[in-house]
Amino acid sequence: MSGHSSLPRQLPRRLFQLYAGLALYGASSALLVGSGLGLEPWNVLHQGLSERTGVSMGLVLTAVGAAVLLLWIPLRQRPGLGTVSNVLVIGAAMDATLVVVPDADGLPARVAFMVAGVVLNGAATGLYIAARFGPGPRDGLMTGLHQRTGLSVRLVRTVIEISVVATGFVLGGTVGVGTLLYALAIGPLAQVFLRLFAVPAGPEGSTVVAAGRPLRAILRR
Repeated sequence: MSGHSSLPRQLPRRLFQLYAGLALYGASSALLVGSGLGLEPWNVLHQGLSERTGVSMGLVLTAVGAAVLLLWIPLRQRPGLGTVSNVLVIGAAMDATLVVVPDADGLPARVAFMVAGVVLNGAATGLYIAARFGPGPRDGLMTGLHQRTGLSVRLVRTVIEISVVATGFVLGGTVGVGTLLYALAIGPLAQVFLRLFAVPAGPEGSTVVAAGRPLRAILRR
């Protein structure tokens, strides 16, 4: 069977991975919120804005994602289904999870929430990136700036994430051991889950894990 004829048969699996991954991403982020031990960089900013505006954190995440997506225009980045879905699904999943999952009570429960949040976030990242429907708006901002400025991906990512963490912290977002654990663990975790959830990309049996520069740029830490 040729690679072209196999693509339509892969579509249901890819769509399932995309939306399951995005929903799980929002849920995992909510667990980190519930732990109170620190959030991933962008959610420090989202939580800070939520604290200052009174708007739910998921809605803030959606609004910031849409604003970042507008920055793709001068950077000449092309959004895909996954990009738009990222903006719409993650915030809604986060708010829904925050409604049904209470804050952790006691240090053991908080640590369990933190670890579960980081691990599930890695699984979510592997699911939706391996679906190959395009990067999220924040990842596209990073790769777009890298391409337009010629600066290294590592430098661009570091500057962006330090900036959003610092701004979010000043606004009232939570920075802690969970933030550090996320920074150290998410790259290796995402690589493991990318291989686990990889969808064959062609007749030669190549997979999304071997996809090229954009994917490596997203995961490089």
